[in-house]
Amino acid sequence: MTSTGLRRDELAAFLRSRRSRLRPAEVGLPEGVRRRTPGLRRQEVAQLAGMSIDYYIRLEQGRGPHPSRQVLAAVARALLLSRDEREYLFRVAGESPPPSTGPSREVGAGLRHLIDAMAETPAYLVDASYEVLAWNRLATYFIGDLADVPPDDRNMVRWMFRWATTDTHWTDPEMLRFTRTTVADLRAAYGRHPHDPRLRRLVTELLGASPRFAEVWAEHDVEERRPVVKRVEHPELGPLEFECRVLHVPETDQRLIVYVPEPGSPTQRAFRRLAEHAPA
Repeated sequence: MTSTGLRRDELAAFLRSRRSRLRPAEVGLPEGVRRRTPGLRRQEVAQLAGMSIDYYIRLEQGRGPHPSRQVLAAVARALLLSRDEREYLFRVAGESPPPSTGPSREVGAGLRHLIDAMAETPAYLVDASYEVLAWNRLATYFIGDLADVPPDDRNMVRWMFRWATTDTHWTDPEMLRFTRTTVADLRAAYGRHPHDPRLRRLVTELLGASPRFAEVWAEHDVEERRPVVKRVEHPELGPLEFECRVLHVPETDQRLIVYVPEPGSPTQRAFRRLAEHAPA
């Protein structure tokens, strides 16, 4: 440990371990040629963090100057560190961790590339309040093309509780379970970000506008979203079955929602047909 509190060896080991666990696709990079070791290359982390390769190499070798808070924040983003990992990174670097911020609505370039690259899989990104932030072409067949929808009206929870009381969604056990788990996840986000104005406005609005939401909210269920198998009767594609996989993006508290069909299934073939004919 230095006089400034910087633990160079621990910082270097931590960076190496976090880099080795990441796959290029997770940060929007191509897999490329076969890699001799798992994880990202040092130059890839440096590129994602916006710093020189030499500077990052010195960090991993326990050399060089004391990293600034800006450098640490950039490295944390590049390595997709969770909040706990980010806090640890700052502490071993001899810095106080930055205060926890509210849910982010910014979409990184890596995530955009990843979503677009899933040409045969519907995928979209939502923030902690279920505002849809980005989507690919196949997702428009399920959530609609949101390009012409005002950003403030792209909220999935708001859509759910706009369904008429006579809508068949409210008699479908799977949809009811999906709705309840979504509200439970929203409450978990509300607990993490109690002062976020966007979350507070959404919950207040729904409590006043939807007795059904108020009833589910009053149950106080708290649960982060888990994968669930969905069966959908699509108006164009007919019956579909896929796993609704929810991938958490810890540094922004966002969720990447992906519809994953069974390999070789009719649903996978339907998704491929859509990908072939979907307009560019």
